[in-house]
This record gives sequence, structure tokens and C-alpha cells, in this order.
Amino acid sequence: MKILQVTPFFKPLWESGGVARVAYDVSRNLHENGHDITVYTTNRSIYPNDLPTNRATCVDGMNVYYFENLRKYVPGVTPPVMPYRMPAVARREVAQFDVVHIHDHRTLLTVIASHYARKYGVPYVLQAHGALPQDTGSARMKRLFDLLWTKKVILGAAGVIALNETEAERYRELGVEEGKIAIIPNGIDVAEYPDLPARGRFRAKWGIDDATKVVLYLGRLDPTKGIDLLIRSFAGVTREFDDAVLMLVGGDMGHNEEFRERVRSLDLDGRVIFTGFVSKEDKMAAFTDADVFVTPSFTGFPITFLEACLCGTPIVTTEQGDLLAWIEGTVGFNTGYTPEALADAIGKLLADDALRARFGAQAKDLVRTRYNWQAIVRDIEALYAGVAGKSRGAADIGAGERSPAGI
Repeated sequence: MKILQVTPFFKPLWESGGVARVAYDVSRNLHENGHDITVYTTNRSIYPNDLPTNRATCVDGMNVYYFENLRKYVPGVTPPVMPYRMPAVARREVAQFDVVHIHDHRTLLTVIASHYARKYGVPYVLQAHGALPQDTGSARMKRLFDLLWTKKVILGAAGVIALNETEAERYRELGVEEGKIAIIPNGIDVAEYPDLPARGRFRAKWGIDDATKVVLYLGRLDPTKGIDLLIRSFAGVTREFDDAVLMLVGGDMGHNEEFRERVRSLDLDGRVIFTGFVSKEDKMAAFTDADVFVTPSFTGFPITFLEACLCGTPIVTTEQGDLLAWIEGTVGFNTGYTPEALADAIGKLLADDALRARFGAQAKDLVRTRYNWQAIVRDIEALYAGVAGKSRGAADIGAGERSPAGI
């Protein structure tokens, strides 16, 4: 099949987060399976780069367009992703594809790609990556975007990908037909982790002995992740485990002083360690050395959950936000969003070596058999085949619609 992937971020702009990683892994595995892959993306980054722009370039055997963002002409300002050359390319090329896969529903790339897909009768699959309208908060620009385009883009898709049942329900609430919804999780490329760190390396770096119980959080230190709740719950854990430490691994998102103040107020100085941002190698070493990995709140399907599983580290999360039902009783616990419930779940794991070992073994098996990209891409290929089989008669309907923003 000739497949177009549309994503605001792509290799090598990994600092943009999970969307770039997922879009690349899906695209690369599809290419390895023999499909002809083209990617429309941008060169938007917080770091300077010399990526070739506004023309096709070969990346790992795929044709990738890094469209220049208008930020080039607005020094010192980071505007929304505005790929001003994309409409000309899309107008010329989109009709040749069998299917279009759009990652992230709230960008101008999405608006442009979906417009030309409808115009030429090419079915498109939409993947919102855990950021559907109910999750937008109060951001004015997001609300405006949703008002102008989001529902049309979502309801115009031939198929949508939900990362979990929570997201599937959000699609239903927006009016997406049940038959268009496919629940397909994120995955991990096990081949990228050929040699996991030996236990003890991360502990040694931070002066933690092997007997100490390590509770790990790894990710953005953002209030939306439930960091304050985790610190308060850890205060309860320390009453039962006087040798336990909490390691908060991740970059400062501007709230660390608030979290440190919470630590001081609970008399947890010396028991809570802020490491800051760490390398990929140190991240995996942290997972390997942890006794429990805790993420109180999340949306979508964080890759960190799969990395913890790969290292055999049990998981504790809550029912706040999205829900990954496969965690409960298999690799860890889903519990209530209170300090007491979270502390109790963490304590159960810290107190039971056999339970941790069982969950750890099941986690390793699960990530290698179900949550690897080879297995997941087979599900995506089946979705593509289903939507691509639909008639292109929609071209006659779409041809008369007015182009958004003059495209």
C-alpha cells in the first residue's frame, strides 16, 4: 500500500514527546513490512536544526517532508505549527495514496491533510494520542481550534485509533460510529533495548544501597501527573518502610519548588530525590533499579509503562484520567486517586518480594508478546485494509467543499 503518515513531529525531533516516537515506529515498521511510506511533518523544534525543508528527503527508506514552520519568520516567538508549503504538496500528491494516517488532531497539518483526503476520496485514519477535546483544559487557542475544525476532522475519518477504552468512549461521545473505532495501544521496539543495565548502577550513582526500597516516578514533573499526590502518599509509605526512598526522575516544568516545599512540609528531606532530566541509558537503569514504578495520573498510553515492563518493574497507577485495564493484577495495580489508596498499593508491592517477582515476570512476557511494534502494526495494517476498501466516491462530495484557510 501507498501510505501517507501525517505528524507534527518526527525523527530526529524526539524532544517533542511521544507523538514523534510513535509516528516513527509505526512508519518504520510499515516500511519494513513492504509498504511505500511518505511522511508529512515539520522541522519545528526547541533546538536549532539543519533539516532539509519543503522537499522530500529519504529517512530510513521513507520519503519525509520536513515542512518549514512560520517560526522562521518570527524570531523569538514560537507560533503554532504552520507548514505554509504543505498545501501545494498535498494538493499534488494526496490523491495517489491508498490511506492517510493522521497523528494528533489539533494541528494545521491535520486540517490540510484531512481536507485533501476528503476532496480526493482517500480514506484517512485519525489518532488523537490521548488529547481529545475533553482534555484541552482552558487554553483559548485549543478551544478555538476545536470550534473551527476538530469535530469535522474527527467525524470525517474512515477510522479512528483509541489508545485505551477511556479514549474510545471519548470518540463515542463526539459522535464517532462504533464500527470506526479501533483500540490499538502503543508499543515498544524491543530491539532498541538489547542490553538492559545491570541492577545497581543507578542506585550507586545516587548513593542508594541494594537493601533500600526504591519507589520511582519517571516523566515530566508536572502537577497534572499527580506528583503532589505521590509525595503525600509516600509520606504514608515511609511510616511502614523506614528505608524507602522516592525518586522523581524528570525535567523541571516550573513546579519543582512547589514539590520541594511539599517534601519539606512532610519532613521527607533525604527521602525524596529529584534527579532532573536523565539520559536514555540512565532512564533504563532507573527502571531496572526500582522496586515499584508509580504514575498517579496520565492520558493515552505512556511508553514509560512499557519500558518499566521491559525491565520487570511492577506498576502502580490510579483510576484518575485514562485507564489501562491490563495493568490490574497482571503487572501491578490500578487504585483510587487518594494518598491512602496509593500508599496502600505501593506498600503491598514493597512488602511482598514474591508478588513483585511474579508481576515483573508477567510484565516482561506481556511487552514482548503483545506490546511490541511488530504485533501492533499488524493491527494497524488490518485497520488500513478495512478503510482502504471503501469506495472513493467521497471525492465527488469533497470536491465542492471550501478549502480551510484558503488551501
